[in-house]
Amino acid sequence: METILITWTSWFIWFHLAKKLLENWAKIIWFDSENDYYDVDLKISRRNILKTYENFIFYKWDLSNSEELEEVFKQHKIDKVCNLAAQAWVRYSIENPKAYIKSNLVWFQNIIQLAKEYTVKNFVYASSSSVYWKNEKQPFSVEDPVDNPISLYAATKKSNELIAHTYSHLFELPTTWLRFFTVQWPYGRPDMAYFKFTKSIFEWKPIDIYNHWKMERDFTDIDDIVDWVIKSLHTISKYEIFNLWNDTPTQLETMISLLEKHTWIKAKRNYVWMQDGDVKSTWADIEHTKKTLNWEPKIKIEDTIEKFVNWYKEYYKI
Repeated sequence: METILITWTSWFIWFHLAKKLLENWAKIIWFDSENDYYDVDLKISRRNILKTYENFIFYKWDLSNSEELEEVFKQHKIDKVCNLAAQAWVRYSIENPKAYIKSNLVWFQNIIQLAKEYTVKNFVYASSSSVYWKNEKQPFSVEDPVDNPISLYAATKKSNELIAHTYSHLFELPTTWLRFFTVQWPYGRPDMAYFKFTKSIFEWKPIDIYNHWKMERDFTDIDDIVDWVIKSLHTISKYEIFNLWNDTPTQLETMISLLEKHTWIKAKRNYVWMQDGDVKSTWADIEHTKKTLNWEPKIKIEDTIEKFVNWYKEYYKI
């Protein structure tokens, strides 16, 4: 049985990943500060599900304390690390930049240093599609230059990639960078568009649609993402970059129409201008990911929207 250290499993991507790994008899060591960036009850609900597994160990610590973090490496033989610990969301980085320096740089440095010192087999971590957002060419490719971030969030993620590359080069630590693109559905983040829109629709409130609906995203189902991440954990190389998404860009208006279909409610639309740090469209080239990991996305937005709305109604008792 492998022992995998996962940071911030109370966040929804790593929650789903941990659950799948636990079901397949991995031992999961989990760090999370469970901060109040969004609804803590939602994070605790995720943790309570994972606590039902015997091979799950939880530490509620701040990753900025490297001494506490090292005690875990001493107590457990960590085979692999999956690091998601980061402050998310592009727009919030404009309002609260200090949170991103601590979470996305200090925490990252602490855990990658320990991964090196305790010779883990693979260090897999979350980067972001936001590193591409200055680029005009689409689909985005892992070969494209990403040296001009347009948000602090993207800048910290690019910094993580550079640090990881350095550790791979100097210390031969295998590192894998995962550039996520709009991952979603059950137990997701309340600050994501599909979650906010669903909440507003059920509360009969208008939804803000940026850039007067002319926005396009490549929505990716969490089950596809989890399968990809697990394959990334098992595919060890000196350093690697993967784009993870569905390869099917979808108009924001299409997503809203699907939400209307499954909620049986007509959404009230409020069209507004695009915000700073945002982009009109995201679409990635995933040929390298498909070839290297021998995997491709299977789940379409029509299915995932229905799955999310059903979960939302059950969780919030609607």
